[in-house]
Order: sequence, then structure tokens, then C-alpha cells
Amino acid sequence: MTCGGTSLGLVLEGGGLRGVYTSGVLEALAELKLSVDLVIGTSMGAGNGANWVAGQVARNRVVNIRFVRDARWFSWWRLLRTGEAFGMDFIYGKVPLELVPFDFAGFRASPTPWWCTLTDVDSGEALHISKEDLSDQELMTLLAAATSLPWIGQPRLFRGRRVMDGGLVDSVPLATCEELGCRRQVVVLTQPEGYRKSAASAGALLRWRHPHCAGLWKALARRHSQYNAALDLCEQRRREGRAFILRPSQVRNVGRLTRDAALLEALCDQGYRETLARREELLTWLERTAHIPRP
Repeated sequence: MTCGGTSLGLVLEGGGLRGVYTSGVLEALAELKLSVDLVIGTSMGAGNGANWVAGQVARNRVVNIRFVRDARWFSWWRLLRTGEAFGMDFIYGKVPLELVPFDFAGFRASPTPWWCTLTDVDSGEALHISKEDLSDQELMTLLAAATSLPWIGQPRLFRGRRVMDGGLVDSVPLATCEELGCRRQVVVLTQPEGYRKSAASAGALLRWRHPHCAGLWKALARRHSQYNAALDLCEQRRREGRAFILRPSQVRNVGRLTRDAALLEALCDQGYRETLARREELLTWLERTAHIPRP
């Protein structure tokens, strides 16, 4: 499924728990009644986007913050025992099915296409999977894989391919959104302006953790250059008037694995406030680019 003409895409970066900034941004965009033609997300951005498509934007704040101190959600002891720190059966089983129900029917019925970015751990290539023909279980498997960080997680099998967090290969899938036909994008980043990623120094650790996942090693080696190229493309599209970039003015004391609920709530609130503060700028951009020509 693709978009055409002047379709508007919503592109969501991951960033681990920094993704709560995106949760707040989406609350503000929903309040502004933003309508988009396609949603694509990487890592936590995929989960944030799934709730947007299901019409459950407020659910992001709950599921991304409420359980962070719960051992069923995250445990270093579980990492030692099983090789996985996040409790994926809890996060993508008990939570969406019982504790904070996900609207699977609403997600499937929504006319808005949803795409998730993954890394194939054998080839090192990016995979982009749409919601079409996904069962409920496959959706949860995709989201578990999308948020399975290589250093503290394990690959998951999806339709015969071993996959993990797509942040290694397509952290900011703006180019993919364009390939799917969108001519304009609202892009939500989780790092402040000026951030650039450095070359990874944990290649040996990754080889030790995943000795049979050569694709991960290759992806990690080129991750910084691909990520920085994606940021360059975001800036180019912004200058051309084809992208509207939302990003935190600053990120204080919140990293990929921050489990301080107060800090996470503050960052989520920051995303909400900073987006509403740019309301007029966003509305003006949307009106001005409504008939943007094909490149």
C-alpha cells in the first residue's frame, strides 16, 4: 500500500525510552486534529505509531511509563538468565491483552497505513512491514522485535526471518516514507538539534552477544553514517519545505534505558508543550504545502 500526490506521512524515530517525547508530541498532534495518510516508525516509534493508528494516542503515555519499575517489564536478572532484559511476554502479552488493552480491531479497521522498521540480523538489511494481513499475534511479535535492543535482547522470528530493532538500519525512515509515496512528512525526532551519532565502539560486545548474527555486526558498523545521513536528509527536506521537524529542545537525564517515571513523565510533557507551542507554525506549513508538486 502506498500514498500518492501530496499525501502526508508521519515519521517516528525510536531512541529507547526517549521515545516518550514522541508520546507527548502525538498527544498534541491529536489535540490539533492532525490527519495523516501514512505512519512509519522505528523501534519505540513503531509502538507509538501503532497506538496513533488505533486511535489510542493516550495509551502511549501509560504503557511507556507506568510499568518501568516493574520487574516483569525490565530485569537485569532476567538478562542473565534468558539473555533478554525486557519482559516481552509481559509488555506485548499481558499489557495489551489485559492491563491496558490495545484496540486490535480499531487498528486493523483504520484507513491509515502503518509501517514498522526492522533489522534482518542475518543480512543486515532493513525490513519494512505494513499492517496489512497481520494477525494480532504477528503485530505483537513485530513490536517486540522492533524494540529488541541488540545488547540486551534476542532476535525474533517473523515469517521465516530473524529480526530485531530497526534502529540499526533505518532510525529515521523519512526516505522510506518518500518511497512509499508521501510528498510531505511530519518527522518526530528524539534528539535535540545538533546531535550527531559517533561510530559505535561496542562491536566486540555485539559479536560476543550474537555470534551467529553477522548482519547485526555489519549494521552496527555503518549505523552512525546512515543515521547522520538521515538527519541530513531531514534538514534538506525541511529547507525545501517538504518536512516539518519536531524534536526536543533538550533532553535532560533521559537515555535509552531510563526507568525514572518522573523524568519520563517530564519528557512526555515536554513533547506535548513544545508541539503546542509551534501550533501556528505547523498549521501554516500544512496549508502552504497542501499542493506541493512532485519532486
